[in-house]
Amino acid sequence: MKIKGKKFVSCIGLLSLALNTYAQDAGVKGHIDLTLDKAIEIALAENPTIKVADKDIRLKEIADKEAWQNLLPTVDAGFALSHSIKVAAIKTQMGEFKMGQDGSTTATGSLTLSLPLFAPAVYQNMKLTKEDIQLAQEKARSSRLDLVNQVTKAYYAALLSQDSYKVMEKSYKTAKDNADLIKARFEVGSVSEYDKISADVQARSMNSNLVNAKTGVTLSMLQLKVLMGVTADVDITIADSLKRYENSLTLPGTSADEESLSDNSTLRQLDMNMAILQRSRKILNTNFMPTLALQLQGQYLSYSNQDWNFINYKYSPAATLAISLSVPIFHASSWTKLKSNKLQIEQLEDTRLNTKRQLSLAIESYKQNMASTIAQVESNREAVLQADKAVKISSKRYEIGGGTVYELNQSETAYTQTELTYAQSIYNYLTSRADLEYTLGRETYIK
Repeated sequence: MKIKGKKFVSCIGLLSLALNTYAQDAGVKGHIDLTLDKAIEIALAENPTIKVADKDIRLKEIADKEAWQNLLPTVDAGFALSHSIKVAAIKTQMGEFKMGQDGSTTATGSLTLSLPLFAPAVYQNMKLTKEDIQLAQEKARSSRLDLVNQVTKAYYAALLSQDSYKVMEKSYKTAKDNADLIKARFEVGSVSEYDKISADVQARSMNSNLVNAKTGVTLSMLQLKVLMGVTADVDITIADSLKRYENSLTLPGTSADEESLSDNSTLRQLDMNMAILQRSRKILNTNFMPTLALQLQGQYLSYSNQDWNFINYKYSPAATLAISLSVPIFHASSWTKLKSNKLQIEQLEDTRLNTKRQLSLAIESYKQNMASTIAQVESNREAVLQADKAVKISSKRYEIGGGTVYELNQSETAYTQTELTYAQSIYNYLTSRADLEYTLGRETYIK
């Protein structure tokens, strides 16, 4: 993909702005001699996404404490003043009896202790919060796996851009040297003006490609810095090359069934969500179960006071102990919620089945890509050697007058293209391998 002119400037500007906003608090400064392991280590330590996931675990742990604290006794204190403007009277055949005194004030102070003796919903909620913690931990693991995958591919993309720049730099130097040589020969009349123009056009074309390649290096480095969570002023040097990984290209297995998806984070999260839904069903079932609670209340009461000076009232103590049993008889919404929960479970089962099929297909696809790119690397390696030989032959033929400048330019262009294709094939293998590792949930780089 080629980006030119203003598009390049816009891309660089946007990435720089995102980088400064995204990583302004990062602790990494100065210069970094970067390797893949170092890039992943910094990203796991500095990337805000990981910090957010870790804080989500802490929130779930606090919710877990809140759940079991519902079994602890609660103590409440209260004080109330009630002023009777006119009290009611009981009228019987024996006469009329007032239930207090008009214009009097009643003061009530209370201390109440409540304790659940049997609360099945609380027990299930305690188990639910523990499952929530496990899900949050798996989400944090997924965030780490995803970040490692992105950083790994961004690192390989940076290597590809660096290698491409070196190829372009070498090609431009060759084209420039040829153009200078042909120009000198044109000035003494040994070659035609067509040869001089063709060589000059070739050099200018290579220079344009070199500028594009340099911008590609800048963009890939900015992208890597964003993922690492470091600021734009951090200087990064990568003393690495895609060719170094050529000998580590190995054939994958032939079948997706040979690999286990037990560590795949997406499936594990689906399984955990299934466990949460099943736990929610048990919580809904507690709507049909009785609850038992104990309440101990102590009171100080003062009746029929003629003023508001409650401090000087005469109080009398009272205490009550109550055990309450609540038995649900009919709640229509409880049955509706159970049906909804059952449907959610069935939906999740279908989702898991479809997800597993897609993941198996993805694994097989990554393996096929890896196998095909290995074959391409071997072919491209030989093509580079042949293209280099063709350049030397065409250069020699042109020197002795047996070839044309067109042949010379074509051989140089072919050599450049084969070098780029060779680097691209190694990059394709490495990114497919990174995606395979991510899909299988392997924690190779997570410490």
